[in-house]
Amino acid sequence: MEKIALGESGRHTTRLGFGLSGLMGAMGRSESLAVLEAAFDAGIRHFDTAPMYGYGESEGCLGEFLARHRADVTVTTKYGIPPARNRSLLSVGRRIAGPVVKRLPGLKQRLASVANAAASGPEKLPFTSAQAKASLESSLAALRTDRIDLWLLHEVEANDLQDDTLLRLLEDEVSRGTIGTFGTASESRKVPDLLASRPAYCRTLQYEWSVLDAVIPPGGRFRIHHRSLTQNFRTLLAALQSRTDVCRRWSSDVGVDLNEPGQLARLMLRAALVMNPASIILFSSKKAGHIQENVRVAGDASLDAPAQKFYHLMQTRRDELVPGSGSGE
Repeated sequence: MEKIALGESGRHTTRLGFGLSGLMGAMGRSESLAVLEAAFDAGIRHFDTAPMYGYGESEGCLGEFLARHRADVTVTTKYGIPPARNRSLLSVGRRIAGPVVKRLPGLKQRLASVANAAASGPEKLPFTSAQAKASLESSLAALRTDRIDLWLLHEVEANDLQDDTLLRLLEDEVSRGTIGTFGTASESRKVPDLLASRPAYCRTLQYEWSVLDAVIPPGGRFRIHHRSLTQNFRTLLAALQSRTDVCRRWSSDVGVDLNEPGQLARLMLRAALVMNPASIILFSSKKAGHIQENVRVAGDASLDAPAQKFYHLMQTRRDELVPGSGSGE
């Protein structure tokens, strides 16, 4: 798989990265470790986690995986959102509920809502050097490593960054080698304000991007993108399947059957890679087969032309698919 420099970290990694937000939730530790090994075996070398993921257990799970693979992979974790409160209780509940959810999938969404409510802690920690230092030390211990390749300020906004000692801490940790580089992980709508008023924190920018979004001019800060599929995929698939006339025309233009979920997912992922050629694209999955397929897509240059055509349709003729969306030539 193609590799690129991971920002200013001094390391190179794969353009396709694996996010751990979906592990250590309804899955146990052994299942989560098996998914990580499947991603590694498929060729993925970048892994993204955070203290809050997996009811606070994601970093520890990744740390067990890193004990076998640390020299071969790059790691992102974050600071700013703490692990869930009552996480030991949630962990027990997950183990009890897991077999029930497997038999009755309709319960999954309701149980997730209850779990999220029970897990709610402070929305964000203060973005101060003291709090950040404590979080960094905790993450290093959980990950069983002496270096985090990329450390991101999680869901940060420009107004959160009032403590100038935090920037000095970040720069000092880079000098010490404890972190390779740093940046922000926030929503795309918050990025312009961060760049305008707090650019020193933005060595790397991590935010969502899909075929619904505009092209980002080349150059500038190193970027990592996520949510190229997820709800955007479900929304587009539903629209295409309901507008059969548009789906037929677009499928003919692109040369791919957009009514077929697998084909649409492949184009959306490939478009994210093609339209952001110097960036990492993150995805999450609990299934080895899906992971292997995404890696195959990442290496399939034959998808470039149809992915670009599909992206052009989404940018110029979206109103045909979703009336009132505001696009169109």
